[in-house]
Amino acid sequence: MTKTDTLAVPGATLYHEVRGTGPVLLLICGGVYDAAGYAALAESLADRYTVLTYDRRGNSRSPLAGPRQPQRIEVHADDAYRLLTAVGVTPDAPAYVFGNSSGGMIGLDLAARHPDLVRVLVAHEPPVFELLPDRDRWRAVLRDVADAFAGRGPEAANQVLSAAFAADRPAPESAAAEPAAPEPERMPGGAERPAGEPDPETAAMLARIGRNLEFFIGYEVPPFGGYVPDVDALSRGSTRVRLAVGEESTGEPPYRTAVAVAERLGEAPVVFPGDHGGFGDRSGAFAARLHEVLTAD
Repeated sequence: MTKTDTLAVPGATLYHEVRGTGPVLLLICGGVYDAAGYAALAESLADRYTVLTYDRRGNSRSPLAGPRQPQRIEVHADDAYRLLTAVGVTPDAPAYVFGNSSGGMIGLDLAARHPDLVRVLVAHEPPVFELLPDRDRWRAVLRDVADAFAGRGPEAANQVLSAAFAADRPAPESAAAEPAAPEPERMPGGAERPAGEPDPETAAMLARIGRNLEFFIGYEVPPFGGYVPDVDALSRGSTRVRLAVGEESTGEPPYRTAVAVAERLGEAPVVFPGDHGGFGDRSGAFAARLHEVLTAD
């Protein structure tokens, strides 16, 4: 059974869902999607954890209290902190936390500033571009995204970002290789989009995340791209921090950034099924791997 509620925080109201029993596991989403992107993963873990998912501020069912403005990782991490305390997480009973993409960046900041509330953090492919050797290129990309958004709108800005990721994608191993089969159309979170007309719940989710694009590309991507995790605080803190990469993401920018953060923490990243959205299309195997990493000694 899934319980839904809202939590008033400074500047926003956060929609969130709670399912399952056991220690609290907070799942922090990134990108344009919302709590629904984690539904399959949450269901796979609800027999072992009290799984907490939510729509981040400004997205879907978590409206801002004022006008849209550039977002800060620190504010989103404070939202996560407030959600944890609202469901009863304390230093005596800290939570497990998983974050994908920008959700992983939020998790890193949460663990750096509130290590007493986070037992284990798994940050899956957080795009911390500032730690890459080619960070100057990514700074330029983010400026171009901001300029495109201001001058031509969210679709143009998204095309700039997508082109930058495509240009940075590893080349095929062999030019003589067989052409890949067309990729199935996917929903946010990675799950394959069902054929035909979606059911009402899926249709509602697709409508929500479609509306989230403007906020994501215009108000999150440029400022989030300059975030640098506090490696010293993470190293000193009590939280066990694990960086995660997808087995099918090798060479992609978020894969490389996860490796860069892991190296600064003196660890090797852990490998998960699938790619950047593996938690969606490989939810069962992904849940099993996440439980293994969270409970490892």
